[in-house]
Amino acid sequence: MSSGRLKSSQTSSSPPLHSAKGTGEKFWKYRVEVDRGTKRLKLKGRELLSVPREIFDLGELQVLEMSPERESCLSYRIGGVPRALGRLSNLTVLRLDTNELREIPPEIGALHKLETLTLSNNRLSRLPAEAERLQRLRNLHLANNNFQELPLQVCQLRRLSFLDASDNKIETIPACIGNLERLETLLLCFNALQSLPDSICTLGRLCTLWLGKNQLRRLPSQFGQLANLEWGRSHCSSNFEDNPLESPPPEICRGGPEEISRYFAGVG
Repeated sequence: MSSGRLKSSQTSSSPPLHSAKGTGEKFWKYRVEVDRGTKRLKLKGRELLSVPREIFDLGELQVLEMSPERESCLSYRIGGVPRALGRLSNLTVLRLDTNELREIPPEIGALHKLETLTLSNNRLSRLPAEAERLQRLRNLHLANNNFQELPLQVCQLRRLSFLDASDNKIETIPACIGNLERLETLLLCFNALQSLPDSICTLGRLCTLWLGKNQLRRLPSQFGQLANLEWGRSHCSSNFEDNPLESPPPEICRGGPEEISRYFAGVG
């Protein structure tokens, strides 16, 4: 091909890897694969300066991976996402982790079919208000960014089952986190949390909760209601280490939800 216009391959067995010229006459390569009916773009770049705009003409795409850590992705770090992203309305998976992103365009709200969004290892401190329109989202990765609080938009994503907001600078969790009734995994370790809202205790489906490396001195009095957690007995399920916990003290926490409930019942 001599132009940058994408023509997707429709075969599921070893489709050809095409090449084209992108921004500044830099070369890039792409392949659209069909795997069990899912159309996935594999994109590699060499000396690219920006995301090739032509990929946003592939409205049939369902999986788009643009993370330099992943085998199928760009070999450079993206500094910004074009607003044309909103044209990929059939996306169910969007991976943008390990780039240099400082913001996400509001057009992401047009991706109504999105189920998985990975934004970890960037420089984000906020999400656009339109992010709350992603009502099919089930998996959200925000780790290792610059968030100082958990975005309110996240708490409106009622189908979320997995949320990783670890390794940020988060000081507060909004009370509306209680909206996430389907949440099963919540990772908040390596932040600056000093307290948790009482509403976190209503997340009855939580199986995994990591709170290590924060500044928590006390847990909410109803914390023992999180009976699906193996609190203190399994690091795969729960983690609260390296917090200055006083109420309950660490030895009580290690006993799990029942011990925590008895502790607060006695205190009352």
